[in-house]
Amino acid sequence: MTTSGVNAVEVEDLHSRFGSHVIHEDINLSVKRGEVLGLVGSSGSGKTVLLRQMLGLEMPSQGSVRIFGQSVHKSDRSELQQIRNRCGVLFQKGALFSALSVFDNIALPMRELHTLNETMVRDLVMLKLEMVEIGSQHANKMPAELSGGMIKRIALARAMALNPELLFLDEPTSGLDPVLSEGFVNLIQALRRELTLTIVMATHDLDTLAALSDRVAVLADQRLLALGNLQEVMSTKHPFITKFFLGDRGKKALGSNGYIL
Repeated sequence: MTTSGVNAVEVEDLHSRFGSHVIHEDINLSVKRGEVLGLVGSSGSGKTVLLRQMLGLEMPSQGSVRIFGQSVHKSDRSELQQIRNRCGVLFQKGALFSALSVFDNIALPMRELHTLNETMVRDLVMLKLEMVEIGSQHANKMPAELSGGMIKRIALARAMALNPELLFLDEPTSGLDPVLSEGFVNLIQALRRELTLTIVMATHDLDTLAALSDRVAVLADQRLLALGNLQEVMSTKHPFITKFFLGDRGKKALGSNGYIL
């Protein structure tokens, strides 16, 4: 089956509920191949839930998600694994396995394929470390020995382990100081250019959003409030959008990135 020309992600008529608590109602959006889509919303707006539904980790109450034209929630286990092998995920706070070394964290997705010998795994792990600008001398360290910035980069290396076409980033610069955050954004920009990645990114950081996103989807009031480039989104009249993008923090971040406010 060819997927050329198909959007990387398509979400149609998606509803999410946990008991009587409504998270999403009637969400419709697509992610074009090669673009970066930023997901923003207030705490509890369902950004992470939507990412997990795109990955098939959670079931929506209603609606569908397709990755590269294939239904995520109607696929069998083998088909879903094939979809996930084309995706990489950077979880909040890195989510490295604390009992595994840096090397073994990155090697884990490769070993689960059962198609690579250990020599190939070693070479690929070192390549991924180089890709995220981490020296090989750190390969045998444990996560507890790492700084926050290193954890993010190593988690990104693990996300890139299987050369994904589609990358999911959940709060990629959360917890990083401004210098480390800027360096991490520059790294993602470089990887995107070199590897022609499609990226879906949930973030509350306006500097990261402005630097990376081609389009922005805004979640609030259980629905998709706006979808477009930042300038288009900022023109949408809604209290959350006004506060988030046009408050003092928003004006400072977006003004410094060249946006007309």
